[in-house]
Amino acid sequence: MASRTRGAAGLVLFTLATAQFLMTLDSSVMNVSIAQVAADVGTTVTGIQTAITLYTLVMATMMITGGKIGSLIGRRRAFAIGCVIYACGSFVTSIAQSLPVLILGWSVLEGLGAALIMPAIVALVASNFGTSDRPRAYGLVASAGAIAVAAGPLIGGFVTTYWTWRYVFAGEVVLVVGILALTRRIADAEPEERFRLDLVGSALSALGLGLAVFGVLRSGEWGWVLTRPGGPSWVGLSPTVWLVLAGLVVLRLFVAWEHHVAAAGREPLLRLDLLRNARLVGGLTMFFFQFMIQAGLFFVVPLFLSISLGLTALQTGARLLPLSVSLLIAAIGIPRFFPRASPREVVRWGLAALLLGIVVLMGALEVGAGAEIVTVPLLLAGFGVGALASQLGAVTVSAVPDELSGDVGGVQNTMTNLGASLGTAVAGSILIATLTSTLLTGLGDNPQVSAEVTATAEVQLAGGVPFVSDAQLQSALGEAGLPPDEVTAITEENAAARIDALRASLAVLAIVAALALYFSRLIPTLPVGSEPVAAASPPPARRTGER
Repeated sequence: MASRTRGAAGLVLFTLATAQFLMTLDSSVMNVSIAQVAADVGTTVTGIQTAITLYTLVMATMMITGGKIGSLIGRRRAFAIGCVIYACGSFVTSIAQSLPVLILGWSVLEGLGAALIMPAIVALVASNFGTSDRPRAYGLVASAGAIAVAAGPLIGGFVTTYWTWRYVFAGEVVLVVGILALTRRIADAEPEERFRLDLVGSALSALGLGLAVFGVLRSGEWGWVLTRPGGPSWVGLSPTVWLVLAGLVVLRLFVAWEHHVAAAGREPLLRLDLLRNARLVGGLTMFFFQFMIQAGLFFVVPLFLSISLGLTALQTGARLLPLSVSLLIAAIGIPRFFPRASPREVVRWGLAALLLGIVVLMGALEVGAGAEIVTVPLLLAGFGVGALASQLGAVTVSAVPDELSGDVGGVQNTMTNLGASLGTAVAGSILIATLTSTLLTGLGDNPQVSAEVTATAEVQLAGGVPFVSDAQLQSALGEAGLPPDEVTAITEENAAARIDALRASLAVLAIVAALALYFSRLIPTLPVGSEPVAAASPPPARRTGER
């Protein structure tokens, strides 16, 4: 609160930001260590990708329930319990010798721990900082997560190259112990009156979100509507469309159940009246767009650096650092030097910077371009993400009374997970579709490529051309016995098609950023704390004797 000393407030902020950094670090580290992890636990790259998918699923499906548990037992206690579960998962992951153990530790235990920790972080910022200090506090916490995405490849690449990926997860255990030691310094509001957790609502929300997110995550392999060649088909269509539709149906049942629970005088898992709060909905919408753009960008740029240019994980991480620098400057500087700035204008400037960064990168991408072309776009993108981070957390939580901040934290983190999953899936789908069509067309039009090779490629690569480096392609073509001239021609066609594919993905992200600019009008114009908080509906009366 405002009465806390600057040193105590700084310690609290450091603790929460470190936890947020930790929650985001895992995926980015795992992505650059897939090959070594697969070899060490005796599985394939597909097995590790399954673990990554399950980790995302567990977090996405359990965030709302995790936020409600925090309201029931206290946010600091939920935060501490989540840290213990997360540390157990990190330890199990660090010693895993098989894929099932890796999934237990990383996908399940760490995912469940994160589902308790992340909503609690949102609520604990509200408990420890006054309204005027929240934009800066939320900005720094959100920045820690975004910086982890950029720094993850550097950390993972360094540790994996010189030691082993296991040290990252072992180090997380030590870091969590330090976080737990500082947790007692964090102030927390009293838990709400005891109530019975809505288990049916938890199951319905988890099932609905799980079906939809799983379908989105597998869209790159299955296709969105029509099944890709060689993929599974349900009634003539891709499983993705059926899973998303089934998820939406279950979520509609969840909404009906929540209305029923509230009408019966019991505590619902999610108070649906919150979603009638225009300020809150505006903030949640922007969170969704931010993470969709952010995840898509962090998918495309590392592909260009590591595959197209052949940079190592360390070199790729170093090239992403400009984004971290400008992000941190914006997240700290905007609330400090422009405390009375309109949240809507700051968000618009942030989205405009993101859009400009994407457009600049699209223009600079061409065959033969070097790694230096990402510097300015990443500086712009970092400023944009930092500007959004400095406002959105304070906008959403300040839209409701502090006692509902845990509920907001659960919904907010659900929206960020949905946005990130969709951003990666859309960028990946557009990338592979464009690469496939462009390369096959180029091979057919190139006189140096034989008709036999073109026909074989059209059959074998109809399901999607893999995004591979020139060295990998040349090696594969050489092993197939193709003559050097034809290998060179195919390699050149693939290089050009890769650039077109990257541009196409960036173009979709630019459209999303422009769409987000339109919806930014949902963000309030008055600074946080300048207008009264919307009154919450009174909690439902609980039945006599209910606990």
